[in-house]
Amino acid sequence: MSGGTDDLLQGTLDLLILKTLGLGPNHGLGIARRINQITKGTFHPKPGSLFPALHRLEEKGWLASEWGESENRRKSKYYKLTRLGRRHLEAEIANWERVAGAIFLALETTS
Repeated sequence: MSGGTDDLLQGTLDLLILKTLGLGPNHGLGIARRINQITKGTFHPKPGSLFPALHRLEEKGWLASEWGESENRRKSKYYKLTRLGRRHLEAEIANWERVAGAIFLALETTS
């Protein structure tokens, strides 16, 4: 990620990956592109952080993967959200909404 976003709270990339794969299966480069798209260019995941995160999420059982052919006919590893991953995503979204709401309230406080 770039543009001053490298120091974001731990777990942000994981959440964005899970949210992206909640939209449908994709390969690594496609995931990075989709994150960039859904965040309107705010986040640009780099391979050095994206692929270790994908591996970590797969080890936790939140993602499953299989080899397939990408749009340009190259062999690519496709990731998809598991049932456990979908449940974790829903819990994380609820948590982030709670935290973001609290931060917003704090920023709006004038006294």
